Amino acid sequence: MKYDVIIIGAGPGGIFSAYELMKTCPDKKVAVFEAGHPLEKRKCPIDGKHVKACINCPTCAIMNGFGGAGAFSDGKYNITNDFGGTLYEYIGKEKALELMHYVDEINLSHGGEGTRMYSTAGSEFKKLCMQNKLTLLEASVRHLGTDINYVVLKNLYDELKDYAEFFFDTSVVRIEAVDGGGCRVFTENGSAECEDCIISVGRSGSKWMEQVCADLGLPTKSNRVDIGVRVELPAVIFSHLTDQLYESKIVYRTAKFEDSVRTFCMNPNGIVVNENTNGIVTVNGHSFEDPARKTNNTNFALLVAKHFSEPFKDSNGYGESIARLSNMLGGGVIVQRFGDLERGRRSNWKRIEKGTVSPTLAATPGDLSLVLPKRILDGIIEMIYALDKIAPGTANDDTLLYGVEVKFYNMEVQLDENLQTAYKGLYVIGTAAV
Repeated sequence: MKYDVIIIGAGPGGIFSAYELMKTCPDKKVAVFEAGHPLEKRKCPIDGKHVKACINCPTCAIMNGFGGAGAFSDGKYNITNDFGGTLYEYIGKEKALELMHYVDEINLSHGGEGTRMYSTAGSEFKKLCMQNKLTLLEASVRHLGTDINYVVLKNLYDELKDYAEFFFDTSVVRIEAVDGGGCRVFTENGSAECEDCIISVGRSGSKWMEQVCADLGLPTKSNRVDIGVRVELPAVIFSHLTDQLYESKIVYRTAKFEDSVRTFCMNPNGIVVNENTNGIVTVNGHSFEDPARKTNNTNFALLVAKHFSEPFKDSNGYGESIARLSNMLGGGVIVQRFGDLERGRRSNWKRIEKGTVSPTLAATPGDLSLVLPKRILDGIIEMIYALDKIAPGTANDDTLLYGVEVKFYNMEVQLDENLQTAYKGLYVIGTAAV
């Protein structure tokens, strides 16, 4: 098979690459290879009744498939250069923001109209955070919600399917660079050639991307891994922030080790969910625009960023080993009351059920201190007490901590201003890549 362009990965990077090609180069022959399912077939079997824990599906419907890992993760689109990637380093901050607003317009024109845009601009909470040794990062946030995000993705696919050829449940095994430009892409079912190849595999493809870089000899540098927990507490405790900002990215530098701890993926009135990355069960959060699907809880991640220096290079392997330990002890995700963690004891269902927070995920009560390294756990505890100063009640005994949450990153590939690698016609884009 021969194509003008092959896109690997049907997450946001791949989707909008195909969309832009359709608008600007309608005559090009384009193929999209995706390891996961089509959007309508993406359904996690965990229902909380018959299936309560991850059953290790061959392809995780939460992490893979059309729409990528963010398809069911609350539909938040952040417009900022302060976090979420380093695209601005290649094209400049002004151009990067222009592209983010352009993507927002596409989302609105495909079913997202009427949704709210939140902003930290002029927020009184910025001062409140500064007064308590916290930093509120600048951002505008379009909140579609998981349900509206599904509508947007469906409308985009309906438009794209007549232009690009989609190959779902098709993993790319390896890539070869062709002399003079172009690539040859190998799957389990055969191969295809193209003039240009766009790799956009996100966090779930981080391990695969490491192998691609090794095979092709692409210059890279070691990146980071973010490790932490997902916090669940009554929605009213954070309502003064979420009602105005919805998604608040708050950063704290620990007093003990001067590590950076940040909030991530805040889900007001949402639920905590499992996700499976390379066979490892970790935790994430969702929330919905539909009032009927809202809960009384808010959840968000607390992540400690770990950067490694030479000679250690396997930051993702480090994160995987911690997540595997959690899976070993808890059979999946572990949940612990903050009060139990502080008292140095394992949580049990009796104490959790007597608490003021009803868990939205059927996780295994346990002891996170047996899983997370002391330095990381100390940072998380410090951050909870810091947040308690701007949202009193965060450090309550009944606050639930689910572990572990891990955000994997691709090795940072050396790219030019067009995001092209050392090989002509081979590009790397998307979350966890730039």
